[in-house]
Amino acid sequence: MNSGQEAGESRDLLLVRLIDAPPQTVFRAWTEPELLKQWFTPKPWSVASAVLDVRPGGSNVVVMRSPEGQEFPNKGVYLEVVKNQRLVITDAYTEAWEPAEKPFMTAIITFDNDGGKTKYTARVRHWSVADRKTHEEMGFHEGWSKATDQLEALVAQL
Repeated sequence: MNSGQEAGESRDLLLVRLIDAPPQTVFRAWTEPELLKQWFTPKPWSVASAVLDVRPGGSNVVVMRSPEGQEFPNKGVYLEVVKNQRLVITDAYTEAWEPAEKPFMTAIITFDNDGGKTKYTARVRHWSVADRKTHEEMGFHEGWSKATDQLEALVAQL
């Protein structure tokens, strides 16, 4: 780790993109279930359902569906919500501060206004370097990039 690197960065995966839509539109796509279902998983996967209680301490359940029809529920809690600017979501809790069996990550999503466009940053911080490596091997860069492509296509229509 170089001297300029934050301690947590060795556990982080990062995606940064300039999206041609204002922050409030990109934020809506993250916080409105019917919009999130349209982009959140890279095709041919889909989102079977999304229940989002978007407030600090609110829970979310996003059920991802494989092309074969298998469903994978992902539960989490919002730690921070700053409308149109920032979301911090963790899977360390499943609901109402109920600890998860195996915490894996915290996502810090920022929506910065850049001349009417959105500088979109998804920083995914893992509990350990091993978890970060696992997420990379699962296809973080490809999967989150494809999902963000789908996000960009959706917000262009809103």
